[in-house]
Amino acid sequence: MLELYIGIYLLGVLISSVSQVLLKKAALKTYDSPIKEYLNPLVITAYAFFFGATLMTILAYKVVPLSMGAILEATAYLYITFFGVTIFKEKIGKKKACALALIIAGIVIYALGTPQ
Repeated sequence: MLELYIGIYLLGVLISSVSQVLLKKAALKTYDSPIKEYLNPLVITAYAFFFGATLMTILAYKVVPLSMGAILEATAYLYITFFGVTIFKEKIGKKKACALALIIAGIVIYALGTPQ
């Protein structure tokens, strides 16, 4: 049962990361008016995704321990980095690579220390 809710939580984090990508794509465009900056399909879809991801997180916390939530939320850094490299052609510097390694190490250490 816990695994299902962990999956729901992780899917919510992924959806939230996708919505951040949509907002960045919208921010890179130029618009005729300030209203169109905020009321365009990319922005509206991104905020709808954020809303859905929030509902998924709330649902997941019915079963997922609060201490595990922070670890699951940290996977967003991995998703965002992946999207940044693949979609926006961003480069991963030494500091970012080191930070990602620490995040992954923290997730692994938590997973190994959690009783099954």
